[in-house]
Amino acid sequence: MSIDILQRTEGLRERYEEVMLLITDPEVIADQKRFMRLTKEFSDLKHLVEKREEYATLLEQEKEAVDLIAHEKDDEMRELAEEQLEEVREALPRLEEELKILMIPADPEDEKNAIVEIRGGTGGDEAALFAGDLYKMYVRYCEEQGWKCTTTSMSEGTIGGFKEIIFTVEGSGVYGKLKYESGVHRVQRVPQTETQGRIHTSAATVAVLPEADEFDVEIKESDIRVDTYCSSGAGGQSVNTTYSAVRLTHIPTGIVVQSQDERSQIKNKARAMTELRTRVYDLEHQKYMDEISSKRKTLVSTGDRSAKIRTYNFPQGRVTDHRIGLTVYKLDDVLNGDVEPFISALTIAENAERLKASEL
Repeated sequence: MSIDILQRTEGLRERYEEVMLLITDPEVIADQKRFMRLTKEFSDLKHLVEKREEYATLLEQEKEAVDLIAHEKDDEMRELAEEQLEEVREALPRLEEELKILMIPADPEDEKNAIVEIRGGTGGDEAALFAGDLYKMYVRYCEEQGWKCTTTSMSEGTIGGFKEIIFTVEGSGVYGKLKYESGVHRVQRVPQTETQGRIHTSAATVAVLPEADEFDVEIKESDIRVDTYCSSGAGGQSVNTTYSAVRLTHIPTGIVVQSQDERSQIKNKARAMTELRTRVYDLEHQKYMDEISSKRKTLVSTGDRSAKIRTYNFPQGRVTDHRIGLTVYKLDDVLNGDVEPFISALTIAENAERLKASEL
């Protein structure tokens, strides 16, 4: 298996050297779309090649230690060689697994920024309050990751929370982590409006979309209808007297987006355009998701945003992720942004699943 891994990654090592030359070619640099794609490929291959070199070094150390043990007459030297051999043989399987995962083609969407949409579902006012809790949870998680969150639009609930809130998240590898959060989140607790202390079940849906840039999708100005209006706050009252809020309608698909968070109409239009590109791009991305899920069972790549993925149970203080059967009894910590245990476990499970599929 050891030699097989080196042989299987030889082509990737050669491609790495080829891409390294290409990204210094003036013609490639002039073609921004190609240059960005190659720069990303170079970055991905660099990590794999470094691991491959580390793996090859360990194999050489293993060979040297075996030779030394077989031919060395000095007991002390032979003992040192045996210790080295034990260390190397302990490290090799772990590194081999890392290389196998790195050999699986990465999802090109993972490095993108994301647009997150949270909607209160069944449960009325309580669902809107829960949507607000989820929003705070994600904002805190993003802050811990060093990511930037910017609200695009919102519709507040009657007694708090949100009927709907849409925000963008910018940073490194955002979509690759937040994509696991798409789906229906359930909450089981006694609502503020409940007078008899009965536990109710409410839900909110989360949709995480990979943010599309101008290279991903081209939208003609002639296909967009632009409407402007006064920004509104809670209760619908205008929060300023200028027509700074922008609503864009993509005529071919009927997709409507709006942005009112900025005071500048120009900035709101730019944010709305980003969301519109993402939603148009998402139509194609969903086809890609459906194609993957038709070939193999997968944890997150089904594109089914109506699937129940997680339950937050207040009486028991637990959070359960139904996709991998993971339960933690730290509900307060999770709602304060400690989502990483779920995301890490889902990433490991997804990688193991993809690795298994690649070996079939």
